[in-house]
Amino acid sequence: MASIALKSFIGLRQTTAEKPHFMASQTKPNSLNPRKLRVVASKSSPRLTNRNLRVAVIGGGPAGGAAAETLAKGGIETYLIERKLDNAKPCGGAIPLCMVGEFDLPLDIIDRRVTRMKMISPSNVAVDIGQTLKPHEYIGMVRREVLDAYLRDRAKESGAEIINGLFLKMDMPRDGSSPYVLHYTGYDGRAGSVGEKRTLEERIKIPDDKMAYYQNLAEMYVGDDVSPDFYGWVFPKCDHVAVGTGTVTHKGDIKKFQLATRKRAKDKILGGQIIRVEAHPIPEHPRPRRLSGRVALVGDAAGYVTKCSGEGIYFAAKSGRMCAEAVVEGSENGKRMVDEGDLRKYLEKWDKTYWPTYKVLDVLQKVFYRSNPAREAFVEMCADEYVQKMTFDSYLYKTVVPGNPWQDLKLAVNTIGSLVRANALRREMDKLSV
Repeated sequence: MASIALKSFIGLRQTTAEKPHFMASQTKPNSLNPRKLRVVASKSSPRLTNRNLRVAVIGGGPAGGAAAETLAKGGIETYLIERKLDNAKPCGGAIPLCMVGEFDLPLDIIDRRVTRMKMISPSNVAVDIGQTLKPHEYIGMVRREVLDAYLRDRAKESGAEIINGLFLKMDMPRDGSSPYVLHYTGYDGRAGSVGEKRTLEERIKIPDDKMAYYQNLAEMYVGDDVSPDFYGWVFPKCDHVAVGTGTVTHKGDIKKFQLATRKRAKDKILGGQIIRVEAHPIPEHPRPRRLSGRVALVGDAAGYVTKCSGEGIYFAAKSGRMCAEAVVEGSENGKRMVDEGDLRKYLEKWDKTYWPTYKVLDVLQKVFYRSNPAREAFVEMCADEYVQKMTFDSYLYKTVVPGNPWQDLKLAVNTIGSLVRANALRREMDKLSV
């Protein structure tokens, strides 16, 4: 414990007691404060003298890294606080093609370029997906410890200061122009703690001949056995596979679901050795309130993980960048204070751009993840080439792609037929089990 010290700053000038003053901040979910915040200000606000605007970013994942880089480049005095700099968050690690170019990611941090997927139903019917991809298109597979560190390093190169510490609490300002006071425990390079278990993932080193099978292939398993409200996965990494599952509604059974996922994939990962076990919460629901005064939520803290697909990396980085851009613009590159009106521009832009995506995926999860018959229908629907094209176009480029009316009508009829057949099969199976 000798290496851990309680840090206390006022305006980032060290004092005798316990307080950090930041003009702007962002907080990450933890046991004391389940929100992620950034405190910052409007062109109607007063100009700052003798220094630029200060912003604290709490959390060094994709949202924090992207936000800190944008802020630092925009003339903001930026501090990023992360409790665990070697953190390997247990997510599948899939990123869309547009993120590679949009965030200027080097190809050497991408472990695999997935061009084929298998969607596997509760009855183990497998559908191959990916036939509509163009030669240059792929889904990138990354390790979070590699991606997150890269984004933080880039923020540091842009001028942000990286602090290895655990955020503890935040004191609210006395008035609209006073600073927020942040308290955190410094680790001096040591690791921090972990979150509650809702997602479970194992990294498994498998024999080379089996790894070849997953060279550019990812698998997704659906069924009550692997998750009542999500899916299980086998995603390829650099020299191993990530096998995982997630749930929001039955987190107490997460180990049972993980075991079922491994069992469903057992023939393809036979002989593998577990080299790492990881767990983390899933912030699947957008928060009803993402802004208060000079505080804004982004990334996981804002609940920007999508329903149905469980995607969050791109949306985390994008929300961090968009919020930071609003701060830079509102502060005139750090020369003025900002207020809630500046931050509200970020939310308005975000909701206008991405709210349709969240609503579509929310509907899909409610329709197709509610029962095994519905999941069978979902996998059957995924075999349709039109569905694959619409899905990949929307995922790879992060837009809700307008469909062909005739094809949409055919899809609706086929989907209804699949649901009817699946429910009829369930009734027959129920009779046999009586």
